[in-house]
Order: sequence, then structure tokens, then C-alpha cells
Amino acid sequence: MNNIVVVKYEDKYEDKWDKFIYNESYNGTILQTRSFLNYHPKERFKDHSLLFFKGGNTLIAVIPACESQDDNGLCLNSHSGSTFGGIIFAEAFLSISNVTDVLDSLELYLKNNKINKIYLKMTSEVFTKGNNDLIYYLLFNRGYSSYDELSFCIDLKNKKGFDFVQNMKSKTRNEYRASCKNNLVFRMLLDDEIEDYYNLLKKSLLKYNTKPVHSLEEMCSLKNKYLKDRVEFYGVFLANKMIAGSLVFLYDRVFHTQYLAADPDYLNLKPMNFLDGNLIRTSYEKNYDYFSFGISTENHGLYLNESLAKFKEGFGTGYYINKTFYKQFNWSDIDET
Repeated sequence: MNNIVVVKYEDKYEDKWDKFIYNESYNGTILQTRSFLNYHPKERFKDHSLLFFKGGNTLIAVIPACESQDDNGLCLNSHSGSTFGGIIFAEAFLSISNVTDVLDSLELYLKNNKINKIYLKMTSEVFTKGNNDLIYYLLFNRGYSSYDELSFCIDLKNKKGFDFVQNMKSKTRNEYRASCKNNLVFRMLLDDEIEDYYNLLKKSLLKYNTKPVHSLEEMCSLKNKYLKDRVEFYGVFLANKMIAGSLVFLYDRVFHTQYLAADPDYLNLKPMNFLDGNLIRTSYEKNYDYFSFGISTENHGLYLNESLAKFKEGFGTGYYINKTFYKQFNWSDIDET
């Protein structure tokens, strides 16, 4: 048996966890820090995150997770409060033997705690220090199934003199140029303007008969408390009226847009084209390696929102995959290890 000890997360591990994510991990991001995960109300998710210690005290991997129930019993899921996560591994310990030991220890933990299913929504390679092929292969080799979600990004690395307008496809470029003739103003939002953005977001979601996942208070606390200097808000104004906006997560290498919104009463002015074009320009001027639009798929990747995907493509994006591994266990058929 290997010398990995699996420990369920408690608040006393918060500093150690975040130090690991920021300073030691190969594939960790701000979305896997406790600073981010803890901003969600505790009653929203039943946290069941795990830490893997080698030799008793060396942290080599973590899994931000929460538990749920389905028809087959207890499930362990990559934390629902984060866009992705999966197994976060220490860069210094990324090897066949260490990954294998962690997976052995994970599955024994699942068995001992009567957890019958696991979902690991992995961090895309756009956000990691290299490829995830070793982890992917070893999960595949153990019989894990997987599904893919399609995301869109613009690679800005080594693009001296990048022209974000010329990078667009012709239709999008023409719409962006048309939007520039409408006296629109793009700028970062002040704190007292975030409520206006939030109201705009709620209005834009009415056509989908839905509402924002997070409250205004949660968004503000994310910016000013939990992820300071890692969250920004941007808006597009017609005179003094905000007609489009976005929240932006600032990863180490990636400028990632989320909660893009436009006032449906002003779509004729192409405010979303103006917003996205200027966000791309801003990400390049801030020297990010990637501009990320995020996914355009639903239902575990089975449904591609083609209209949204083609809109993103118009800005000259490339593509990357968000991969989720999962496995159903029947512990009565598996001998004790």
C-alpha cells in the first residue's frame, strides 16, 4: 500500500490549501482556492473536498468537491461552486507513480465512505502550466468515462502588434466598426456601478426565464474581499446609461469573461460587439496569454449552442476542451485493497 493519507477538508486547512493552489500546483487556479470557494454560502453546497498527503505531511494533491445524492447513492462531484477543478496536483510530484498512488487512495476513500460515483471536471490546459495528458491517460486506464465541453479563446501569446479588429471575421468586424459609430463608451466599472450592471444582467436573462446564479452581494464580496485584484467589471455606456457589461476573472495567464449581458432594448447598436471587441483589446494590452469566452455547450456537452458559438467564433477564436471524467463503482464487486 502507498503512503498517501486522504483527509477531508476542514477550515483549519484553508491557508495550507490556498498556498498549495497558488504556489505549488500544476493545474490549480483562483477558482480552486478556498478564498473563492468559501464565498459561496455554506448551505448552498455540502463541501466534501479532499487533501492528499504523502509521507504524512507533504501535500501533493487536492480535490475541491461537494457531495450529492442520486438514484445510485452518494456522489462526489467537482465543486459545484467552481467552473472546473478535478484533481489539482503538485507540479513537483507529477509522475506516474504519484498520480497512481493518489488515484488508488482516492478510490479506497470512496469505498470506505460508501461513495458510489465520482465526477472530476478537470481544469482545461489553457489554465494550466502544461498539458494534462498523464492525468487524463491514467484516469482512462482505470476505466473512467469522460465527456467534453467546447470552449472558445483567443491565443495572444507572441502576437506583437496584435490587431484585434483584423483578427475578427468579416461579418463581426463590420458589426464592430458599425458599433463604434454609435457614440458608445467602454470602461471599467466603479464599485457603485456594479449594481447597475447586476440589474442589466437580470434584465438580459429574462428572455431565458432565468436569473443570475449569484446575488449582487456575492459578486461585490468576490471583487472586494475574496478575490481582490482578480475580478473586474466592465461596461458599455450610451451617454450615462449602461447598455452592456461583463464580469472578468483575471487568471495568471487568462483574461476570462463571464456573465456577459446586453440591454435587449439597445441591441440595434451592437453593444455586445463593442463590449467584446474592447475586452479583447484590453486583455492584449494587459499582456495576457489568452482571452477566454468560456463554453457554449449544455447538457454535459451534448448540446452545442450554435448561435452563441458562431458569435464567439466571429472574434477570431480558437477552441479548447473542458473535460470531465466520471465513474460508477459497485463496491460489492471489488475486493478490499
